[in-house]
Amino acid sequence: MKSVKIIGVPEHFNLPWHLAIEEGAFAERGIDLQWEDIPEGTGKMCQLLEKGDTDLAIILTEGIIKSISEGNPSKIIQEYIATPLLWGIHVGAQRSFKQLSELENTKAAVSRFGSGSHLMAYVNAKNNEWNLNDLAFEVINNLDGAKQALTDGTADYFMWEHYTTKPLVDEGVFRRLGDCPTPWPCFMLVGTDSFIQEQPNVINHILEIINLYTSEFKNIPSIDRTLANRYEQQLPDIQEWMTTTEWSQSQLRVKTLVKVQETLLDLNLITNQLPSKDFLR
Repeated sequence: MKSVKIIGVPEHFNLPWHLAIEEGAFAERGIDLQWEDIPEGTGKMCQLLEKGDTDLAIILTEGIIKSISEGNPSKIIQEYIATPLLWGIHVGAQRSFKQLSELENTKAAVSRFGSGSHLMAYVNAKNNEWNLNDLAFEVINNLDGAKQALTDGTADYFMWEHYTTKPLVDEGVFRRLGDCPTPWPCFMLVGTDSFIQEQPNVINHILEIINLYTSEFKNIPSIDRTLANRYEQQLPDIQEWMTTTEWSQSQLRVKTLVKVQETLLDLNLITNQLPSKDFLR
C-alpha cells in the first residue's frame, strides 16, 4: 500500500474525495490516501507544500500561482473546480457598516498573507477602485479568528466562501455586505515536484478515481441532503451552490493561467510572469 498525503479545506467542495476514501476506491488501487483538513486555508497549505509536509493539496488557484511564482517547488496537476468561488464580504453583525463603500480604508481580516482572503481583498479593492496602497490587514488564522476579530473590532471585514459563512450570517454573527467572485476557476489539485516526479503512476490512478467521482457527483441520490447534513448547511443554500458549481476533469488552460498571472502582476502581488511549464504538470 502506497501512502499519499493530501490536504484541503474542510468545505463542501471536497466531499468527492471523502466519499472515494470512505468507499475504498483508492485502497483498491493500493493507495492509502491520507486526508488532512487545513482550516487555515491556502496560505497554510502553500507552506506545507513548500516544506514537503504533504504530497498533494486542493488549493485556491490564485494562491498557488503566486506561491509557485515565488519558488514553491510544486505544480498544478489538474483543475479541480471549474467555476469561480463566490467570496462573501462580511462585517461583524453589531458593527455600523451598512454598505461596501464604507469599507474603503478599513482593515481586512486574512487567514494568512498569500491566502485567498488576502489576495481577494486586492481583487475586491481593484473592482471598487480603492487605492491598493491603503489596504491594511489583520492575520486571524481561521474562521474562528475572524469571528473574534470582526466582533471586537480588531479587523473590520473578512472575505470567505459565501456558503461556508452563510450559517454565521444566519446566526447574526456576520452581516454580508456583498460578494466578489474569483475571475477564474477556483480550486486546483496540486502536487509537490518531488511527488510528481517520483510517483507518476500513483498520480494517474488518483486522477482516474477522483475524476470518476466528480463527474458523477451531482447524480448521487440525495447528495444535496448529504452535503447539507455533513457541512451543517441549509438545504436550499446547498442546492443553490450546486447549480453554480462544476467539477473539472482536465488541466487548467494556459490562457486562464496567463489571466491569473496578469491580474496578480497588475495588483503588484507578483513581480513577473513565468511560462506555463513552471506551473503545470
